[in-house]
Formats: sequence, structure tokens, C-alpha cells
Amino acid sequence: MKDIVEILKRAVELETADVFIVAGIPVSFKIHNTINHSEGEKLLPSDTEKLILQMYELAGNRDPKLLTERGDDDFSFSITGLSRFRVNTYKQRGSLAAVIRIIRFELPDYKKLNIPENVMSIADKTGGFVLVTGPAASGKSMTLACIIDAINEKRNSHIITLEDPIEYLHRHKNSIVSQRELEMDTASFVGALRAAMRQSPDVILVGEMRDFETIRTAVTAAETGHMIISTLHTVGAANSIDRIIDAFPVDQQQQIRVQLSMVLSAVISQQLIPTVDGKVIPAFEVMFVNSAIRNLIRESKIHQIDNVIMTSAKENMISMDTSILKLYTDGKISYDNAVKHSVNPVQMIKKIEMMR
Repeated sequence: MKDIVEILKRAVELETADVFIVAGIPVSFKIHNTINHSEGEKLLPSDTEKLILQMYELAGNRDPKLLTERGDDDFSFSITGLSRFRVNTYKQRGSLAAVIRIIRFELPDYKKLNIPENVMSIADKTGGFVLVTGPAASGKSMTLACIIDAINEKRNSHIITLEDPIEYLHRHKNSIVSQRELEMDTASFVGALRAAMRQSPDVILVGEMRDFETIRTAVTAAETGHMIISTLHTVGAANSIDRIIDAFPVDQQQQIRVQLSMVLSAVISQQLIPTVDGKVIPAFEVMFVNSAIRNLIRESKIHQIDNVIMTSAKENMISMDTSILKLYTDGKISYDNAVKHSVNPVQMIKKIEMMR
């Protein structure tokens, strides 16, 4: 397969998550967390360059200058009637390579994705700072898309998304949805976030909080009463809060603790776990900020937050290990994967043994 459109059509047919175009191996497809090589010949450096330049043409004749000068580039494009594609191109061993994420035109159905109702209840919030966290490729983008779509259907609001790149396209429903892509529509998350405050927003989605300035601006925006939703590559509410505080200089950390204690509304943490039938299913930790958690944040007792989550099931909170244990008891994941993905493997083993 030496034509990129042919490759992408095949990827969509196979319900592929990612496509790998790397010299030295055939075109490869990641399906249900397993990488499968196609039956074609191994790609030569000239093959990968040709395929990658075809994608730049499909992306509105995007200039590959960033790739050649910096060594990597992010962009997205659509093929009518097929799908949308998020692309990261990069150099490796002196040749060009790419990983392509397949993004369906239709927005995902949260029920089919096994996203629970307590996560979707985020769409009912009208203000505050919400974090959706987890490692790379843990399904954060799909969860965010479902939440934004639910807000779009339920409320009459102006939703602004700041993304790098735009993944899911949102139609205007009961709300107006303005989607801005880094580099194409704005120079930076910080600049776009500051500008958004003058664009009559109700909800602002910040695709990723990469640096101190973005975090500080997002927290300040949440203080004005707007709903701010963003992501971090952390697992667990406590780790996520620590990550935000640690991004600030030591002399400013108490101030950000106080700010966070006032504006933080919820932290959703997720990871994807292989199922017994060879697919994947998400496990969620859900924390809604109550008075006890606000005090713990303010008093720098973040390590005690996990205990509050464990004992707050009546407030629709759930810990990551409780979520994983339920997946195991429901027969959806194996013993090995339950232990492997748990936050506290020793405790998970004990809990499973007690149940047996």
C-alpha cells in the first residue's frame, strides 16, 4: 500500500485506533491495543516520505517546514465520507515517520464507550475548574468530546475549545461551539485563553495544560465564574493536584492552594484496561470537590484526598481501584490486568482473595 488514502480507508474498515508509518516495517495498525503489521512490503525511507507528503497535501497543502526544521509536527485533516485524522509526523533514524489517530466524524456515544453517568454529570456544572486526567491514549479526548456534546445539547451557551489539533468536530446545537486550533487559529494556549475571556464564553476547554503560564491563566479564568475544562497526563486526583501546585514557584504555592481550593470542581482520572475478549474498557476515578477536600487542598494535606474519595460513594465519587475491582468482579477484565493497573496492587490482591 503506497497510497495514503488507500491505507486510511483500510484503517477505518479495520476499526483501527492508530496507523504507524515507519521505515523498516510494513504499514502497521493498532487495533484493540495490539499492533498488527500489514501483509505488504517493508517501507523504505523514500516510501514513508512519499506517504507523509501526501498527508500534507490532504491537510490543505500544509507546509512541512516545521517537520523538516524542528523534527516533528502535529496536524489534522479530514477525508469526506471517510473520517478525520490526527497526525504526528517526526524524524527517526534519518527518515520520516508518522503516527495517525483515526477520529470518526460522528461523536462517540458515551454509553458505548462505558463512560459512567457520574462522569457525564460534569455537563450539568455551570462553573469551576474541571480536570480530566490520565496517561496518553487513555481515552481523555473521547471523554471530553462526550462532555462537550452533552453541554452543547443541554444548554444555551458559548463553548470555546482550544485544541492541538482539533479532533472531534462539534456542530452548533443548543449552544454555539467555537473551536480553535493551535498554530492554525492561534499562536498559543495562553494567548487563546486570555482572548477567550473577551469572547463571552460560558465554557472553555483547554486541550492540555503544558506549562505554568497556561495553568495560572486557566485557574484565574475559573475564578471569574467560567467553567474551565482541561487535561493533565497524571493518574489520580491527588497526583493531579500536586502536579498543578508543583508547577508554581515555592513562594507562590500556598496562593495556588487557596485558589484551587475555591475553584476546583471535579477531577476525573481514567485509564484503558484490556478486556478478557481482547478489547479495552475504561476504569475511572471520580472526585467531586466538597468542603472536606477544599480544606485538605488549602492545608496542604493532598495525600489524604484518596481516603475522602474512598468514603464518599454517596456523593458519586469512586476510587480507581474500586472501579477496577468492579470490572474484575463483573468478569470484564482478568486478574492479572486488575492487579497490573491498580494504584495499590498489594491491596488489590488482598481484596480479590477476600472475595474468593
